[in-house]
Parts: sequence; structure tokens; C-alpha cells
Amino acid sequence: MDEKFKKIVIENSDTIVQMWMEEVNSLKNINYTATISDELFESTNREFVNVIFSSITNRGTSNSVEVFSEKIINLGWPLSYITDGLQVFRRVTADYILTQSEKVDSNHFSNILKSVDLWVEPLIRQLVNEYSGSWEHIVSLQRVALQELSAPLIPVMDKITIMPLIGTIDTERAKLIMENLLEGVIKHNSEVVLMDITGVPVVDTMVAHHIIQAAEAVRLIGSTCILVGIRPEIAQTIVNLGIDLGKFPTKSSLKKGFTSALEITNRKVVDLESKEASIEKMIDSLQGE
Repeated sequence: MDEKFKKIVIENSDTIVQMWMEEVNSLKNINYTATISDELFESTNREFVNVIFSSITNRGTSNSVEVFSEKIINLGWPLSYITDGLQVFRRVTADYILTQSEKVDSNHFSNILKSVDLWVEPLIRQLVNEYSGSWEHIVSLQRVALQELSAPLIPVMDKITIMPLIGTIDTERAKLIMENLLEGVIKHNSEVVLMDITGVPVVDTMVAHHIIQAAEAVRLIGSTCILVGIRPEIAQTIVNLGIDLGKFPTKSSLKKGFTSALEITNRKVVDLESKEASIEKMIDSLQGE
């Protein structure tokens, strides 16, 4: 930035900041920040303008830009807050420098704009790049977290585990289901896996194919996969599509599937009250004799 213009900006920074704050406040209703509290909005604007002015003196610019961009993303603020704020700052600064000039002609005005652009443009690029990079990183972390939650294998009893599936199953998720299923079966030494599709909205040919593959993989490592949660409309769709699910057990509900899993592992559900009543009856009978 031209040293003469730079001196004007630094010496009159309070005035320029005040002008900028007033204009930025007027943009709240058009850049999706209208719902933000006045206190948070003002404190963030102060931090924003500090980042801008630190760039003119080259004091800790890179780190402050990175920290500020990450803060805006964590607050959930749009990128337009940054771009609009810098555009307003460019206009306000150029206008103020112009009012302090003794002569005003096209060449002088052009020099002011060029000088301010040399200051603001690199900052716009840096802030946008940092914002984009931080956003991609956060989205990537969220995607990993969602993937970890999208196909959990839950051990509910010795040798019995459940995999509840919710939402649409695509190729990428099907691969994750297969990996988690096989790793979990071995890890938990499962003899039976209940794959619950109650929360899967649509079962088409592709989804059924992925499910069959997963069940077959489980069978190959010596365990049984029971498909549960087959709603009437899903059953009708499977029949209409001509999909063969006859290679492994299916149940309409998780409760019925769990009962089958107990039978496969040589266990069963016992009604303790009925059993106690039978024992008492038998004791009474013996005493009567």
C-alpha cells in the first residue's frame, strides 16, 4: 500500500472502523447474520477489523486469519459475512482517503483504488482460502464421524450381536457395513448377527444385493445372519423385484429375530412367573401325596 495512504488509514483507523461497523450492521438482514445477537456480532466485527488492520502492518497476519476463519465456521456464519465485510471495508477506506485528499482527479482516484486493492485483495483471497480449507476439514471429520455411526455392531448377549441400519444404503455405505460386520463378528465371537432394516426407507435391487452379500460373507466365516424389520411394503417390494432372500433367515421384527437367535445358540426365553407357578404346583402335588 502507498505509504502516504497507509499513514492516513492508520492515523484515522478509529474513524474508518466506525464507518465500517455502521455499514456492516446494515448488511445483517441480507447476509444471513440477522439472528445473531448484537453483542456477539459486535465483538466478532471488532475481531474481524483487527485482523484486517493487522494485515497492513504484517503482524501475525497468517495465524490471525486462520484463527478467525475457523471461528466463523464454528459459529456457523456464512462466507458472505467475510466477503461482504471486506468489500465494505475497501469502499469505506477508499472513500475516506479520497475525502482527505487535497486534489481529486481521475488519476488520483485510480491510485487510491489501486492502493487499497493491493491491501484488501490478498486478504480476501487468504480469508476465503482459509475458510474453505477449514470448512473442508470440518466436513471431512463430520463425514468420518457419521460413517462410524452409520453401521454400528452392538453386542447384546454372548454370541449375539445386532446391526441396526437407518437411512439410505449406497455403495460406499454398503462397503462400510460389510467391513464393520465382518470385523465385529470376529471381535465379539458372534454366532448370530441380527441385521435390522426397520429404519431403511427403501429396499431396491441394489440394497438387497448388498444385504445378501453381507449375509453371505457372515456365513462364510461361520456365523448366521438374520434379516429383521421387514415391513409389509418392503416384503412386497422384494417379491415384486424377484429378489431371493431364501439363503438366510428373515423375521418381521427384532423381537422375533432375537428369539430365533436364542434358539440357534441353544437358549430360549423363559417366563419366570409361569415357571415358578409350575414349581409351586409340583411341590404342592408332592406334599399332598
